[in-house]
Amino acid sequence: MNTFRKIFKGDPFIWGIVFLLSAIGVLAVYSSTGNLAYSKQEGNTEFYLLRHLGFIVVGLFVMYVVHNIPFKFYSRSSIYLLWLSIGLLFATLFVGYNINNAQRVIPIFGFTIQPSDMAKVFLVIFLAKYLSKKQQEVDNFQVFIRLLGMIVIVIIPIIPENLSTALVVMTTSTLLMVIGRIKTKFILGLLGTGVLLAAMFYLLLMNLDMNKYQHTRMPTWKKRIETYMGTGENTDSNYQQVQSQIAVATGGFWGKGPGNSTQRNYLPHPYSDFIFAIIVEEYGLLGGLLLISAFILLILRALKVVLESQRSFPALVVLGIAVSTSFQAFVHMGVSVGKLPVTGLTLPLVSMGGTSIIFNSIAFGVMLGVSRHIQEEKLKASTTGVGSIQKDEEEDNK
Repeated sequence: MNTFRKIFKGDPFIWGIVFLLSAIGVLAVYSSTGNLAYSKQEGNTEFYLLRHLGFIVVGLFVMYVVHNIPFKFYSRSSIYLLWLSIGLLFATLFVGYNINNAQRVIPIFGFTIQPSDMAKVFLVIFLAKYLSKKQQEVDNFQVFIRLLGMIVIVIIPIIPENLSTALVVMTTSTLLMVIGRIKTKFILGLLGTGVLLAAMFYLLLMNLDMNKYQHTRMPTWKKRIETYMGTGENTDSNYQQVQSQIAVATGGFWGKGPGNSTQRNYLPHPYSDFIFAIIVEEYGLLGGLLLISAFILLILRALKVVLESQRSFPALVVLGIAVSTSFQAFVHMGVSVGKLPVTGLTLPLVSMGGTSIIFNSIAFGVMLGVSRHIQEEKLKASTTGVGSIQKDEEEDNK
């Protein structure tokens, strides 16, 4: 155990969550892609398993490297990393690959990258930096407007292609502003404006002639809303949710056992958008509760890091990443059990995917790096006094 902690520094529970999610993901991806691999890869049923394993290995390596990077790097480079993400987001609108009427990925050096996954991580780090730097000015309306402006710049290119991700980003950012002590009336004004815009968007979407917008995501959004509300015709979204609910319902308490899913043969994207349903079908209620508990534990460990931190920046970074990751996970689970409209959100570190695994690994690496830094900081404070912590706070806010 001591050797493990010397190599894998930071909160051991977060490391445990990482390994648990990765292991569950490997099993679920193998089970849900067997038939797909057989038909698409000339009988090589291990193709997608091996590819997923490759991304997991790379992700763990990236996580290990990131958690050893000096913490001040995140603070000082946050704005540059965020602008890089924004640039890639706008570039994707023009040169990205069009898949299912959505341009979400962009080719770079022979690989495809989904910039929204990058932006989610680096926006949280930037907001944490800005809020920690402006703690004495949180009642200033200009500070709020500048924060909101940066958030809007990030979500504008995401909305047309990936509305659900934009909502996750906006929700996480709002929670960070609340935690960062932005004035309550500013937050209430933002929420009120958001509700008004959502209502206007809903009315517009329901009354537009979708035949004119077939090459956009709007018909898909409308069908998903109608399916969720039970007012639409039988659609792909309806079919997806019905098959997902069958998988969940037939899993029972113990599940059918690893590799024994039947709904993987009927459910579209069982390895990504609906992987939670496959997990519950094969591992039952116990498997589902294990995953739910993992993400709840992630938030609790983030709160522990916050309570131990004597500085606002690392506290906001950890809590922001934990909330963003867990919120996406719970939305994914809500869709799988039919409690939320179909969104297309993946289950972090579990669903098959390249970019999502790498950037989720970076996010977990940042969390672990903060945890490691706080542990070292506590040891340093016990020998050199609080003055060093105050000095580091000033350096972070430069």
